Amino acid sequence: MPQEKPLVLTEECKVLQLYPRPPILTSLDVNWHGVSFGYMCQPAYEVPEVSTPRWHSIAIFTHGNRIIHADRKLDGRFHRDAVAGGDIVITPVNTGQGAAWEDEGDFIILGIEADVFARAIDEAADAKDVELLPHFATPDPLIYQIGLALKGVLENNPTNSRLYAETMINALSVHLMQHYSTRKPILQQYKDGLSKYNFPKVIDYINANLDHDLSLTELAALVQMSPHYFSHLFKQSMGISAHQYVIRCRVERAKNLLLQGNVSIAEVAYKVGFANQSHLNRHFKRLLGVTPKQILS
Repeated sequence: MPQEKPLVLTEECKVLQLYPRPPILTSLDVNWHGVSFGYMCQPAYEVPEVSTPRWHSIAIFTHGNRIIHADRKLDGRFHRDAVAGGDIVITPVNTGQGAAWEDEGDFIILGIEADVFARAIDEAADAKDVELLPHFATPDPLIYQIGLALKGVLENNPTNSRLYAETMINALSVHLMQHYSTRKPILQQYKDGLSKYNFPKVIDYINANLDHDLSLTELAALVQMSPHYFSHLFKQSMGISAHQYVIRCRVERAKNLLLQGNVSIAEVAYKVGFANQSHLNRHFKRLLGVTPKQILS
């Protein structure tokens, strides 16, 4: 890694273009706010030292128990990593990282915009006030599972996946602040859920926009809360997450439309915000115990 200064990349797609093989999955074509995702399998290779001025980067390694050795430069420090599946590497915004590894492996690259990260807990926070620390390869089971969850939704149901993705990224951001930042945030505790004023406002908005790709950020903004506290209070009020509630509402709306007749199952799936008929079928069967066809018979 002979270069002295990191190459500065300002576009998400440029990061993915550093590697010899194209990514297997990306979030470039879905409407995820403030986050980029790339899943890839790459041969032994060396990438130059780069930095990104807009987003924090989290590498999540998914190649199982096999050890892959990598010579890594991170924030001006050199380290020989012994990387196993489940390990992560954290590269904060404006921090240089370069690496050369010795064997083929698969991994996820997550980018979280610095402003989105900072406002996970406090909607008025400034990205400059929240400092994430760089980390060489270290195991973190929660971050690993979040990475796999995001990979799964891109593989199976990428359309209208924004609410789920933002919920996962918010949980990831809070975890990173608690364990990998210079200051551990103080998380307030609430017991009574959303207020009697805010609760119906959110429920009415969800039901009026089931066909849209709903966002955690927009739902939280309705009641002027950070995504973290909105998620926490919504679950206290409903007993389930906002994402799960939206799916239940979509299934219930689909059932009512089907019982009214004259609309195909595929059309109903589209009208209530599911990616396709298969996506509707899966959640319909899971929640109601029957398929859409069976409810019509």
